[in-house]
Amino acid sequence: MMISEDQTSPLLAPEQPESDVVLSVQGISKKFCRSLRRSLFYGIQDIAGELTGSRRQSTKLRSQEFWALDDVSFDLHRGEAIGLIGVNGSGKTTLLRIISGLIKPDRGCVKIRGQIAPLIALGAGFSPVLTGRENVYANMSILGLTKKQIDDRFEEVVDFAELWDAIDAPVQSYSSGMAARLGFACAIHTDPDILLIDEVLAVGDARFRSKCERRLADLLKQGTSFVLVSHSFQNILNSCTSAVYLSKGRVLMVGNARDVMNEYEKDLFSVRTDESTPVPFVLPPKPPEASTGLDLLSIYFKNADGKMVESPRSGEPTYICAHCRAHRKINQISLFIAIYQPARDNSLALHVSSAYDEESFEIAPGEYELRAYFPYLGLLPGSYSFNIYLKDGSIYVLDLYESFKFTVQGQEKMNRGLFYQPREWQIAEP
Repeated sequence: MMISEDQTSPLLAPEQPESDVVLSVQGISKKFCRSLRRSLFYGIQDIAGELTGSRRQSTKLRSQEFWALDDVSFDLHRGEAIGLIGVNGSGKTTLLRIISGLIKPDRGCVKIRGQIAPLIALGAGFSPVLTGRENVYANMSILGLTKKQIDDRFEEVVDFAELWDAIDAPVQSYSSGMAARLGFACAIHTDPDILLIDEVLAVGDARFRSKCERRLADLLKQGTSFVLVSHSFQNILNSCTSAVYLSKGRVLMVGNARDVMNEYEKDLFSVRTDESTPVPFVLPPKPPEASTGLDLLSIYFKNADGKMVESPRSGEPTYICAHCRAHRKINQISLFIAIYQPARDNSLALHVSSAYDEESFEIAPGEYELRAYFPYLGLLPGSYSFNIYLKDGSIYVLDLYESFKFTVQGQEKMNRGLFYQPREWQIAEP
């Protein structure tokens, strides 16, 4: 249900005149049907109900229906950018389509104060047989501009899109990137109060993307509000002060963008301590007849102070420790560690060996703590498992343990790249 400035709804409290809320989404729910045949039948039923006035908002799902959105609410203030995040299929694009008026919700309402410009599927509304010039006029008129207003802004639009050489050619001769650039240029030159941006910051090359980001930053300073859908952590954190985390159509979290992204990152990369093997992990005693002369007793982590920790932290000094008992003298004991990423098809993340580094130890009967020391743990936050082997030399395995599950935590935002890089920042006179 869409409501204009001077209307109110029982689902939405009236705003005060001085309020700076430009978009209020209240209790939005939308259901779809997985069966095309049933969807057509339900559509006819709903249209008949609309015409007769007998259609009622229902909380019940019919056969093969599901909630694409379920009771979604948030407010957008003037000059604010809010990010919509979530995995594919979480309902982000459906929500943008409801806000832009392309589809109607089954429950709830949207209240808008000002003009909306949707940057969704850029160039999708262009006619392929019309020229770029003709599509600019058609597209911007649909967005609410008069012919005179389009005349006044036409050169700015084409300059921004950098398409003067092709502006009088049919759009069917454009590449998808050229059409997207023209669609983006049209939308941002309509002076919108609210921009709905759905994964469109990847148009063009790196230079043009930077140009788009600068223009969006300028619009934000001028009071334009954004609803930004992106899978890029950097785009959300750079552009948005707040965020909404959607999962299977429901709101899991609303708040500060960094806090919400941190929660999303934990879910995305399964950074959950309850999935980890308890630390210290104590192995069951081995009967004498099963021992090779060296028994692995327990596995654990230590920090830079030598204190045992549940989870290591990315970028910080870390010890991986193997507590063992020797029943005989061993001349060349070595430690092997192979770390894997379960979330990425159990791919190998790190393989280290004291034997490969030409480091081995001579031990007498007794208990020892073999340690692999990492001055800076290079693993990014996430869930991992490792296999640990105690060997005599580099070949003969004395004892082992496989699939030790653990998580890596992180104080910083390190959700890009493949590993943690120690660094420092400096400035010097040339």
